[in-house]
Amino acid sequence: MIDIEKTIRRSIETKERLLDSCIENIQFSVKIMIETAKNNKNIFWCGNGGSAADSQHMAAELMGGLRSHDRPPIRSIALTTDSSFITAWANDTSYDSIFSRQLEALGEEGDLLVAISTSGNSKNIIEVIKLAQNKKIRCIIL
Repeated sequence: MIDIEKTIRRSIETKERLLDSCIENIQFSVKIMIETAKNNKNIFWCGNGGSAADSQHMAAELMGGLRSHDRPPIRSIALTTDSSFITAWANDTSYDSIFSRQLEALGEEGDLLVAISTSGNSKNIIEVIKLAQNKKIRCIIL
């Protein structure tokens, strides 16, 4: 049987280590997101599997309000949501470019891409980051 208390304590310890080791990077990432929003530019999100779900959640929170409905919506778009495009493009061309093709069409200099990958080896994530850099779109890679 799973020891729930032990699992929760390990999760807390992991988050404390993350805070200690990454707080400066997190603060810098938030600063970039705020700058992007203030400049009325887009924040694009992508990831695979659970990271796709995280991308969609964050995009929705930023557009919807993120604890405050008193502010204007932020232009925040998950590249993981258009199942018609994703399945057609993956079938006809390549799954490796499902995100980069969308960013090629929608992204502009000054936008921001947040790419989430557990392994860091997903070809479609690597491809969209390369395209973003070529288009002068800033990147946050988690």
